[in-house]
Amino acid sequence: MKFGFDIDDTLINLREHAFHLYGRKLGREVAIERFRECATISVHELFGLSAEEGRRMWQELQGEIYYTACPPFPDAVEVLHELVRRGHEVYYITARTPEHCERTRAWLIAAGFPVAEGRFYCGMGDTEKIHVIRELGLDYYFDDKPAVLNTLGDLDLQVYAKDNGYNRHLDIPRIGSWRELLDLLKE
Repeated sequence: MKFGFDIDDTLINLREHAFHLYGRKLGREVAIERFRECATISVHELFGLSAEEGRRMWQELQGEIYYTACPPFPDAVEVLHELVRRGHEVYYITARTPEHCERTRAWLIAAGFPVAEGRFYCGMGDTEKIHVIRELGLDYYFDDKPAVLNTLGDLDLQVYAKDNGYNRHLDIPRIGSWRELLDLLKE
């Protein structure tokens, strides 16, 4: 089978990593509970920043957010390796901008993810992911963003939301932990 995965906030805990970096940079303590209850993708509001201030903060910290100690979600690396071990194909489909593609692929490999040649897709917008997903003929696809998930309803594949506060309003199957994926395959 063919499995497709978004990266940010699907396989890696990017948003929470950014939240902690914002707090350190601004010298502001915001309770993690507030972050976990936040129903928006962006975190700048939690620190009292305007949209423009949040955009500037993201730009300033982007390299650190993307390429430092951002942790994979628990079991993500191991489960993807298990999929490959079982003979499945694993594809990465990220909307990170083109200038981040090469470095993102290298970071994934360094973080231990199984990245096979020709199975990493980067540099398209959120709503353009559907074209890559359709072209690959995926059997399963996992993402966190409503803007992406809402475009996939007409495709013949199993779509799952990586559970997050900002996508709980969607009425689609979701996955909370990566071990659940192996349980799904047993069914």
